[in-house]
Amino acid sequence: MIIDSVCVLGGSGFVGRHICHRLAERGYRVKVPTRDRERAKSLLVLPTVEVVTADIHDPEVLGQVVRGSDAVINLIGVLHDGRGSAGFREAHVALAHKLIAMCRANGIRRILQMSTLNADVNGPSAHLRSKGEAEIAVRESGLDFTIFRPSVIFGREDGFLNLFARLLKVLPVVVLGSPNARFQPVFVEDVAAAFAESLTRLESFGKAYELCGPKTYTLRELVKYVGEVTGHRRPIIGLGPRLSYWQAFAMELLPVKLLTRDNYDSMKVDSVGASRLPFGITPTALEAAAPAWLASAAPRTRYNLFRDRSHRSSE
Repeated sequence: MIIDSVCVLGGSGFVGRHICHRLAERGYRVKVPTRDRERAKSLLVLPTVEVVTADIHDPEVLGQVVRGSDAVINLIGVLHDGRGSAGFREAHVALAHKLIAMCRANGIRRILQMSTLNADVNGPSAHLRSKGEAEIAVRESGLDFTIFRPSVIFGREDGFLNLFARLLKVLPVVVLGSPNARFQPVFVEDVAAAFAESLTRLESFGKAYELCGPKTYTLRELVKYVGEVTGHRRPIIGLGPRLSYWQAFAMELLPVKLLTRDNYDSMKVDSVGASRLPFGITPTALEAAAPAWLASAAPRTRYNLFRDRSHRSSE
């Protein structure tokens, strides 16, 4: 299969930007629809990437966006169902059906779908159930699909480890819900490599791949690790199931949702999967990558940077 042009839905997001950079490095022409061009500013300098302002939830607009592409990558996903933005069914299920219809109408055979570990129509949370429905739509589409099911994804701009880093900086004690929930964090560059590598690999057609890092951690262990790397070690008080639920309920009421009851339900099943990445990709250990950005927040690191700059300015 010859693929020259790729449309990346969600290309301006955290994972999407890394995938677009990978595709551009390989010489693909990439189209990235977005409602907010500011989020895609790092892509504007890439010569083979075109950023267009578009509402992809409008079927007519979506058809115009994908037209002329040889393949489509769907990375659209939301963690919270709710107010002021697309909910689970619109972002995951309805969009998948619209995209499949537009691919058929425009003769596009190749589609890569971002799902998540534990996606299942019978899953414990609305998020996992909607992701499961989207998977079924893609599997039954008749298109040449590949589905990726990552555990939690970490990287320099992630909303996971960095969230803990911010909280640890200001909280004297961490009261942690679902402390024993288990994750197998996967590095964003490894995820991007898997997507880019699979595009033209015939053996990946009709397959679903789990994307996980080399090691499993409890949520408590991850928070503790972030505290150690950033220099903001804090006591961690783990909550049992009932208090974890009520904590999620309380946080759900905040103007900015950090956690919801649906997130709590998702954590009832461990986000743990395959120990090896596809296509011969070697998984990157959390400890090998995360300190590159987390350690810069540590007080000692900031002191060393200030000292080094002072020495350079006096030379």
